[in-house]
Amino acid sequence: MAPNQQRGRWVAIVTGILSVLIGVAYLALITVLDARGPMRPPPPEALVGVATAFLKSAEVVLPPV
Repeated sequence: MAPNQQRGRWVAIVTGILSVLIGVAYLALITVLDARGPMRPPPPEALVGVATAFLKSAEVVLPPV
């Protein structure tokens, strides 16, 4: 095998190993995040500040002339 082909083979092997490791890490992360339980909506008190900030930012925008 030519040196150029040998290098290409090693690059393919290394990138394959990296992609498998990234996939396994992703699956582990999803498993940990999913094990925390179902997501619940925030309490209504938490949304009051967001609505106020949204209304204040809407007042700043000038209507088109």
